[in-house]
Amino acid sequence: MKPLSTASLSPSPFLTLSILLLSVGLSACTATPAGSAAAPATGQAATAPPASTAPAASGETVTGTVVETMNSGGYTYMRLQTGQKDVWIAATEMSVTKGERLTAPLEMPMANFHSNTLNRDFPMIYFVTQVARAGEALQAAPVSPAAAGAPMPMSSHAPTGAAAGASAQAAPQAAAVAVQPNAPPAGGLSIAETWAKRASLAGKPVTVRGTVVKVNNSIMGFNWLHLQDGSGTAADGTNDLTVTTGAVVKVGDVVTVTGTLAVKKDFGAGYSYEAILEKATIK
Repeated sequence: MKPLSTASLSPSPFLTLSILLLSVGLSACTATPAGSAAAPATGQAATAPPASTAPAASGETVTGTVVETMNSGGYTYMRLQTGQKDVWIAATEMSVTKGERLTAPLEMPMANFHSNTLNRDFPMIYFVTQVARAGEALQAAPVSPAAAGAPMPMSSHAPTGAAAGASAQAAPQAAAVAVQPNAPPAGGLSIAETWAKRASLAGKPVTVRGTVVKVNNSIMGFNWLHLQDGSGTAADGTNDLTVTTGAVVKVGDVVTVTGTLAVKKDFGAGYSYEAILEKATIK
């Protein structure tokens, strides 16, 4: 995609805005549990997470005048008038007024994005990690959020480096809650079993029971949470399962979750999940 407008600004202090999930620092993950052959985030749900298009090429930016802005769900949504077409961007919540001139990198395009907190659809919106005001400069070469290690809306693991030739998925670092072993529910599976059988379970309903160790609310129309049940190991990530749901829970809750298991779920920009339980109901 060609840039709508490019910014060539002299070096000066810039405003770096890392996309955060409320106040939780998150970052990209592409995971591979040990021994697997394949590489292995709270609001009311109305639609499934939209598919992300490929990230914009490094260096592409948009510059425009703010003609509409609103805050919701920890984000600031801004419509920029570029002189060619209007462009929507979203950054972690910030102070901005109509008429301001802003520049942002076109990092993560989200097509047909539905904001549940705004109850509004955006045919295209870019989630950005930087916003520069007039007279300020962006970083010299904006890169993809995944490459920069920048947190993005749907991601909920910190990067842990390479393991066995692939990125390893670690358990959420914020999990201070004690996880008591939970037996699988009737007709359900343990989290470790879900990981082990994920290939054959893809697209099928799966029920697990566990302790909520992390919650991220109102992201892409869903609440994102992490469950652990005492099975699996933290070293290879098989002790933790990401779940999207419309239900509201809190860290420490022990819940039974039923959802559709998706494997190799790719949200674009380097953010993918080998296993994620989607559109789950909670008891």
